[in-house]
Amino acid sequence: MRDTSSLNNMRDAIMVAIEDLAAEHPEVVMLDADLSSCIGSSSFQKLYPERFFNCGIAEANMVGVAAGLSSMGLVPFAHSFGCFSSRRAYDQWFLSVGYAQQRVHLIGTDPGITAQLNGGTHMPFEDIALMREVPGIYVIEPSDAQSLYELTRQAYATGKSSYTRVPRKGATHRYPVGTKFELGKGIVLHEGSDLAIVATGEVMVNAATKAVETLEASGVHPMLIDLHTIKPLDTELLEKAAKQCGRMLVCENGRYAGGVGEGIAAHLARTCPTKMDFLNVGERYGEVGKLPYLAQAFGFTPERIVELAEGLLKN
Repeated sequence: MRDTSSLNNMRDAIMVAIEDLAAEHPEVVMLDADLSSCIGSSSFQKLYPERFFNCGIAEANMVGVAAGLSSMGLVPFAHSFGCFSSRRAYDQWFLSVGYAQQRVHLIGTDPGITAQLNGGTHMPFEDIALMREVPGIYVIEPSDAQSLYELTRQAYATGKSSYTRVPRKGATHRYPVGTKFELGKGIVLHEGSDLAIVATGEVMVNAATKAVETLEASGVHPMLIDLHTIKPLDTELLEKAAKQCGRMLVCENGRYAGGVGEGIAAHLARTCPTKMDFLNVGERYGEVGKLPYLAQAFGFTPERIVELAEGLLKN
């Protein structure tokens, strides 16, 4: 088990995971869409030059090539920015990988507002919805470097395909090495009974953690769940949280339509109807800016989470 606490960026954590897998499994290969400098996949190329394929700025073709390599018994990890991995290559992902039952692990970097200065054209808020529609795959968004490393390895072990959302720059170190992670099972970061806050991904879990501190100081006792696996949902934990708290706030760096919040709401409507609210991008497109500005612009802040939580408690 590798300790990721010394890594400075989330991209480093996923590349170390892929390289460790490649050292253990000769069938692991890596594909990139001319973005080696962005995710650091040049390190994989140096280690395994015969197992690295730069497919150029042709993301749909890259996913098709990955599907072909899978059909020959290899296990490809393929990377591009999240907007291109999802929107641009979706038909190839759905048909050549999903429908054809191939095994490919697709990485979408800089999801949502983490695209920052690349702006609205590069901000995939809808990639969650798109990938949730593909039968039989895992959709993953870890909140720190250690969970990203461990869950990447677990995704390989499933024998199925996966799509992982990964911010590139900066890294949160929430979980110490040795923490037990289980793909498909959320983590309760804070116990509480007044309301449940469900957050996915680094941006939202970080903001929600600070919001919980503020709420606790005001006498509110929230449960906080790090929902690192978006598909399949941890329905057992979500139902438990709904029954225990009676109110739930879902926070995601994406769009409501087809997203995490809508998926949870649809499930709980059948099993445990619960008063809910949602923090997401809504109907907006992205814009250019650095992360602190964008977090304020879209309300992805501890203050906004506290405001929504207090609103839920008043109703």
